[in-house]
Amino acid sequence: MKRITILISLFAAIGCMMAQPTKQITLEDIWAKGTFSPRGIQSIRSMQDGEHYCVLTRTGIEKYSYKTGEKEGMVCSFGGQTKKAKPLPPIEEYEFSADEQKILLSSGFEPIYRHSGVSDYYIYNVADGSFTKISKEGKQRLTTLSPDGTKVAYVRDNNLYYMELDNMTEHQITTDGKINSIINGTTDWVYEEEFAITQGFYWSPDSRKIAYYRFDESKVREFTMQTWGGLYPENYNYKYPKAGEDNSVVDIYIFNLENGQSMRLNTGSENDQYLPRMQWTKDANLLAFMRMNRLQNKMELLTANATTGKIRLLYSEEDKAYVEVPDTWKFLNDGNGFLITSEKDGYNHIYLYGMDGTLIRQITTGAYDVVNICGIDEKNQKIYYRSHESSPINTDLYVIDFKGKKKECLNFDAGNKLYQDYNGGVSSSNRVLGTYNALFSNGCKYYICIYSNANKAPIYTLHDSKGKQIKMLQDNAQLQQHLAEYGREKKEFGVLKTSEGVELNYYIIKPSDFDENKQYPLFFYVYGGPGNQQVTNSYGYSDYNWFRMLAQKGYVVVCFDGRGTGGRGADFKKMTYRNLGHYECIDAIEAAKWFGGKPWIDENRIGIFGWSFGGYLSSLCILKGNDVFKSAIAVAPVTTWRYYDNIYTERFLQRPQENPDGYDNNSPINFADRLKGNYLLVHGTGDDNVHFQNALDLATALEKADKQFEMRVYPNKNHGIYGGNTRLNLYKLMTDFIERKL
Repeated sequence: MKRITILISLFAAIGCMMAQPTKQITLEDIWAKGTFSPRGIQSIRSMQDGEHYCVLTRTGIEKYSYKTGEKEGMVCSFGGQTKKAKPLPPIEEYEFSADEQKILLSSGFEPIYRHSGVSDYYIYNVADGSFTKISKEGKQRLTTLSPDGTKVAYVRDNNLYYMELDNMTEHQITTDGKINSIINGTTDWVYEEEFAITQGFYWSPDSRKIAYYRFDESKVREFTMQTWGGLYPENYNYKYPKAGEDNSVVDIYIFNLENGQSMRLNTGSENDQYLPRMQWTKDANLLAFMRMNRLQNKMELLTANATTGKIRLLYSEEDKAYVEVPDTWKFLNDGNGFLITSEKDGYNHIYLYGMDGTLIRQITTGAYDVVNICGIDEKNQKIYYRSHESSPINTDLYVIDFKGKKKECLNFDAGNKLYQDYNGGVSSSNRVLGTYNALFSNGCKYYICIYSNANKAPIYTLHDSKGKQIKMLQDNAQLQQHLAEYGREKKEFGVLKTSEGVELNYYIIKPSDFDENKQYPLFFYVYGGPGNQQVTNSYGYSDYNWFRMLAQKGYVVVCFDGRGTGGRGADFKKMTYRNLGHYECIDAIEAAKWFGGKPWIDENRIGIFGWSFGGYLSSLCILKGNDVFKSAIAVAPVTTWRYYDNIYTERFLQRPQENPDGYDNNSPINFADRLKGNYLLVHGTGDDNVHFQNALDLATALEKADKQFEMRVYPNKNHGIYGGNTRLNLYKLMTDFIERKL
């Protein structure tokens, strides 16, 4: 009888727990309290011995053992390790010298554009605990240690310098640097934004030379933005080359520290070209660089003799559409070859070439894209890489040998206890699916894995090279608990087929009390830009929880990846070439009709939201699909491709002089008269990427067409529209619009 009583009490307790209502997600939870923000491990660095790694904390740089995952001490204490040392300012990044006796520290970062900025730099001496400020003449950019650890090089006021650390003597390499005219040692705005490169100089392996870029942007037209807040607004001018307009003239120089002379390389007779990458080979006298034509459909790798300047072609690739800058371009330590990724067989794969430019072999093959190489073990002839082999929505971790054999998946085994807690699905090989990334030790004996899936926050685990787990480093258990407490809404994946027979991946988030016998409004989130993916089996951070909040309010939220997006091979991605926006808009309208045909969707209440390219697409959809979409939100949208930068736009559309219809037939600004539904237009006046001009000219076109719409302007905010309470304010605005207009 006692046992029965206990069981009844237990079931009653469980019933009470199950009956407890879940907490409702609020915008304050997402944007003010950080309720759903995962914890991470900052700035993981492998040490030279390959047996230890370091992480950055607020109090210092901590040293851990790869073998055990246990902390072994502090390499650097920001509070001072000796009586001589003063407390360090808040440190944001660090870099070891080759002998690990010096540490380069940076603090006080001040942004210039989205990816660049200036900082204060210090050298920390491990032996005596002292630190010395390098940037005595003001904040610097890109400060980098020489391979021998005796010097640093950096950029200040568009000029390149190096400093001898033993006596802190500064040497100026260039003198012609001038704002909005000449740039030495770093890149201009458009290279930074579209080629993802700000580092514009590189030490030779023997520390005797520095290769650097020189940008002459004097003929590039300036764009003016106004900054607000003072008695009079101030103008900010910078060089922004729009589609079809002049670019910077870019040169590569090699500076010799021994004679103080710079040699300009002969990078070709064509000034209207791009030089998006360069690096030293393992030969200290041989520099390699990449050259692309203006339309970016031909890419060449060349080498330059650093003494004679002699140029030799190493590799060439052409495409009827465009050639992507390789995700990986790595010269091997033995000096006999290099690894490169390419889409030339229709999918992004890894290739091994010799230093004479001959193909040794294609390492990976198959109808899937390799994402990137994350580790190269030359001693054991192994390559660790990430790919979409199981599905475009997953990112798997693999190892393969240099012969393209012995391939093995390193995803978690389904028998692992982690599988019970982090179920992202299982592959046919009994491996846990989701999104994997890996940071390898020097020598690739160990790696730290970062894993997440659609409904689970990232976890950090330590492994040996065979994938065996050594230790859980960060499980984000508290966040997982919060996710459970704040509702059962989650992502579910599916595939829809359009009327043209095209299969598109999507995810859907339904209300937790979803009833197929009821009808719900449908809210689409889109991006859709070339090569981008949004439908991924990975944690979605803030927007994911906003979508869950909307589901709690009774909306069905859907995101899909249409034609032109990534993870499905070159043909699927490049089919939007010369016709950007055409297929993307067709697919969005088709997706809306496909879901609108479901009995549980109210086809008269379909909305769409996007940011940047997504804002462009959401705007185009409510104009061209005005009989399908009731409401649209566009944040920082491109409204005509004639206003956007030339590297990005010409890669996909060619120049407007060559393809005017490709620019005009799918630019929202030209279809303002078609607006029927509810439209919210949002932009920051300080957006250096997609200029506020886009929003203003679309607003003018809508006014001329006598169309009513809503608009919110965020003064001085850039493309990300953040800072202070800005994101909270923005998402309150959008949530209110959805509740009123959908």
